[in-house]
Amino acid sequence: MDLSDIPSATIEQVGMMEGILIAAATGGSSDNHIYEHLRREFMADPAIRDLLPRFVRTYRNLSAFWPYIKNQAGTYAERRQIISEAFTPLIDHLEGYNSAPGDIAISSVLEGFDADGVYAIWSKALARRNTDPEGAITAARTLLETVVKRILDEMGETYSEKDDLPKLYARVATSLKLAPSVHTEEPIKAILGGAMNLVNGIGTLRNRLSDSHGRGGKLPVRPSPRHANLAVNAAGAVAAFLVETYLERTSS
Repeated sequence: MDLSDIPSATIEQVGMMEGILIAAATGGSSDNHIYEHLRREFMADPAIRDLLPRFVRTYRNLSAFWPYIKNQAGTYAERRQIISEAFTPLIDHLEGYNSAPGDIAISSVLEGFDADGVYAIWSKALARRNTDPEGAITAARTLLETVVKRILDEMGETYSEKDDLPKLYARVATSLKLAPSVHTEEPIKAILGGAMNLVNGIGTLRNRLSDSHGRGGKLPVRPSPRHANLAVNAAGAVAAFLVETYLERTSS
């Protein structure tokens, strides 16, 4: 094959890479140049990179991959299974198997605001919801903190690097006139107060259940995908709301 044989659809490109790796693991492949090209493209895409099999992220070419897979299993069938299972989370993601209705709308807002920073963190949170709940909770908290700091920076507001998430959110809510105290309508006050409670809750959940801190003793509750989905979906909704409010304020 040559580069012109690479399909345009991402999911087909992923399938091609999986096939090349299976061939390399079960007799050899002459398509190292295709593998290297696809790997570079995937590693540059934050929405895909974190879902790539660890061995793809680690091994830049098929020569480096071969000793790894040879030591993992002695039969062709076992090697095929290892490779196929490793690609399942990424393929499920691309097929929308683990997506939620709000993912696309939130992604559009965050990518337009900051594709390399905010959107990359959001993509990482989405990618980890079902396969790495602790990592997803950490990413959800990081998403909110990054959005808040970016908006404060853009507005020329100061903050301390020691400020925790609730304090940062309170500052940006004041700057954007989103603090419940500045509104008189009870439904609006309730919604804005709920957003503040969500932010505080995600910060607490991250401290207690995520992988952001070392722990002593036993973890009382291990986070599950449902915990991660709650944290990520809530963080995404609040982050998009903040960005849309900021953009509306600055455009008027």
